Formats: sequence, structure tokens, C-alpha cells
Amino acid sequence: MSADNNETDLPRIVVIGGGTGLSVMLRGLKEKPLDITAIVTVADDGGSSGVLRSELQIPPPGDIRNVLIALADVEPLLSQMLQHRFSSGAGLAGHSLGNLILAAMKDITGDFVAGVKALSRVLAVRGRVLPASDHQIILKAEMIDGSIVEGESNIPKAGGKIKRVFIEPADVSPLDEAVEAIREADAILIGPGSLYTSILPNLLVPKLAETIMQSEAVKIFVCNVMTQPGETDNFTVSDHLQAVYDHVGYHMFDYVIVNNGEIPPQVQSKYAEQGAKAVHLDMDEVTKLGYKVIADRLVLFRTYLRHDAERLSHHIFQLVDSWMVRKR
Repeated sequence: MSADNNETDLPRIVVIGGGTGLSVMLRGLKEKPLDITAIVTVADDGGSSGVLRSELQIPPPGDIRNVLIALADVEPLLSQMLQHRFSSGAGLAGHSLGNLILAAMKDITGDFVAGVKALSRVLAVRGRVLPASDHQIILKAEMIDGSIVEGESNIPKAGGKIKRVFIEPADVSPLDEAVEAIREADAILIGPGSLYTSILPNLLVPKLAETIMQSEAVKIFVCNVMTQPGETDNFTVSDHLQAVYDHVGYHMFDYVIVNNGEIPPQVQSKYAEQGAKAVHLDMDEVTKLGYKVIADRLVLFRTYLRHDAERLSHHIFQLVDSWMVRKR
């Protein structure tokens, strides 16, 4: 499937989020017969992305780079090259080659979104990758104690409990193509990823949330496997769902996909050292809130715990397929 080819009979799925979790899941989904559009957060302001965003006035390229590579049909060495981060060099240290290429493509094409599309063709990306907006967005958090923390990268480091996050400007316009993709979607998938800094920034773009609400697509939330220090400490599955509800003001999802597989004690200990623990599935509370739950052993452990992309994408595809059958 080419990056710009929307004329397809395949089920159209829009995946919304950012961060590592989204990329892992997309590696599995691209193997399924689906027409994928990934809408990626543009609130990132840390590291290489933050520097390029600030100096070149472009949306942060890091999450977009990760998603492009996840959906690309290229040799592993090329993926490795795009992810390569320079460790030395004045002005170069800390930058990944993929981020620099995206910045260059913006200069060559004259537009960031056009640059992403052009690179998608070069990488034979299976689907489309779109930033949620092509405007600069600043993410802020109001903490329980009333203090305001500015900047996506600073929020998890603040050390307090988050009351809410919000974006400036609050009335930022989404990318028209992102809105159109949501309107045409058969399925809308949100998560996994950092709840307050990768997922919610997309849902705070007013017209995006409104279009999701009006859509008749099946709406699925993929819950994180582990809590995230500084963001979702001690959160259960229902806490994640409640946070989304509190920010958007309505019941957004039909289904929630969660891990119920055992995490080995030695892995739990490793994460506990960083202040993270397994997200508890409080099934009664989740079903009481009106969500249908799909629970399965969805984790793999190598160096880090990650979703099992193959098993997760199988559940997603089954859900989308049965939804399509019901619609006919």
C-alpha cells in the first residue's frame, strides 16, 4: 500500500498517539490487511526533537520518525541508520539521523507535512503518517497543588500528581487530512503511550476530539502495561480511562484492550526500582463504566517490557473485522 493511496477496500484504521508503544504496535498492525493512518503527537519538546522544533520552527520529528520506521518496508540496516544518534560533534551530538532527514525534507519540499509524505514514499511506508497539527503546540500540566509545569519533557520530572494537562494555543487547528482520516475511519485506536504527554495532547486538539466523538467507527483504547513514574503512578486501567473522560468530557471508547499476563517477579523488581509497576486490571470498575474488555497475555520482555505486537494486532484485527461484518 502506498503512502498516498486511499482507494482501497481494506478496513480503514486510524491510530492516534506517540512514543515507543505506538511504534511497537504498528509493527504488528502493518502485517494485517488494513489501511493504516497514524496521527502522531506534536507536543514533544525534549532532546533532538525539542532542539529542531525550537531552532527550525517545525513540529517535533522524533515520534514521527519512529512511526515512519515502524511502518516502513525497508532493510533493517536502513532502519538502524535512521535511528542512529550521534554521540559527538559540535551541534550534532544528540541528534538522530532520521530527525535531521525530516528537517531536511521540510526544507526541500517547503512544508513539513509534504516532507513526511515524500519520505514515506522513499521508505515504502505501509500507510500514512500525519502530525496531529502542523502548528507549534506547548503542553502544560496543572498539578494537584495548583502549580503549572510547562513543557512535555518537564511534566514527568515535576514529581507531583497531575490534575490535568492542557495545550497552548487551546484552539489550535488540526491537520485537515487528520480530520478527514478520522471521518473516513472504520476503526479508531488510541494508545498505548504516555497518557498525559503522548495520548492526551492529541485529544486536546479541539476538532480532532470532536470528529472522533461524531465518528461511527469502533473506538478502541490500548492500555499501557506499566505505570509511568511522574505521570500515572499507581494508576489502574479504570484510572487511565477516567483521565481521558475527564479531559474530553465524554465516553470515548467501545473496547479496552489490556494485558492480564503475568510479569515475572525479577522484571517487576527491575521496574520497581524506577517507580513503575504493572497496571492493575480492575475489571469490575472498567465494566461498570460501560467498556467492553479484551484481556490477554500481551507482554514480551527482552531488554524492556513491550506489548506483544503480533498478539495485540491479532486482537485489534479481529475486533475491526467483526465490526465491519456487523456494519454490512
